[in-house]
Amino acid sequence: MCQKLEFIKTQGAGNDFVLVDCLSHNPLEGQDLGKLAIRLCDRHFGIGGDGLVLVLPSASADFRMRIMNPDGSEAEMCGNATRCVAKFLFDRGLAQKTIRLETLAGVKIIEAAGQGYSVNMGKPALDASEIPVIGYEGRVVSRPLKVADREFDITCVSMGNPHCVIFVDALDEIVLDKLGPAVETHPAFPKRTNVEFAKVLGRDKVRVLVWERAAGVTLACGTGACATLVAGVLNGLLDRKATIHLPGGDLLIQWLESGEVLMTGPAEEVFRGEIALE
Repeated sequence: MCQKLEFIKTQGAGNDFVLVDCLSHNPLEGQDLGKLAIRLCDRHFGIGGDGLVLVLPSASADFRMRIMNPDGSEAEMCGNATRCVAKFLFDRGLAQKTIRLETLAGVKIIEAAGQGYSVNMGKPALDASEIPVIGYEGRVVSRPLKVADREFDITCVSMGNPHCVIFVDALDEIVLDKLGPAVETHPAFPKRTNVEFAKVLGRDKVRVLVWERAAGVTLACGTGACATLVAGVLNGLLDRKATIHLPGGDLLIQWLESGEVLMTGPAEEVFRGEIALE
């Protein structure tokens, strides 16, 4: 008999995920998670999503999250997914006020915040060797990078995963599906990178288009929103608290004086279902 996998389709600011409850037992034990993510995240032949999220027990925190990208690789961290996991746990009474969530990028602290959830994303890594970025030393802030016959000033930040933020005068001039992969796979980024093209609208607001590493064009990226705020502060363009306008919705990001970045935004369960495991 073919085994059925129960799942929950979730989204945070349009960044959508296939979430699987692996707390009491792991229905994906023995599965090739990379191959499974490719199949389940396919928007035509699967469920569709920007990633496969597993909610698991943790030995070092309250819970643990794993996230597999649509190309089968595993992501270190995903800000929007952490909020979706928080909603899953809070809605089922599995957590009360605060959640300590283990990820490959460390333990993240999540709290309910009005209609959404607030995540302490930790301190950004800013040194080129930590992000990593090759060909630069120290902080990579408004440094030139040649891409697809163009030269951009890039600012690089790691929020547990690498980001390349590019501030531009007009977003409608950006051909995202061409420039995004060109930056993602540039030799300067040995682990590839997420890419954010940002148009500053004021000291407290910025509009962003996202090309996610291993996922492509997405409606939002939580770590990318955090990286954009940090990059904006480093470039003197943004205050330490700003609204990040993404195609899928808004995220409020604050870079605390302690050095930690706080992300606040929505999360929603879209539907539940089951699918056959091959």
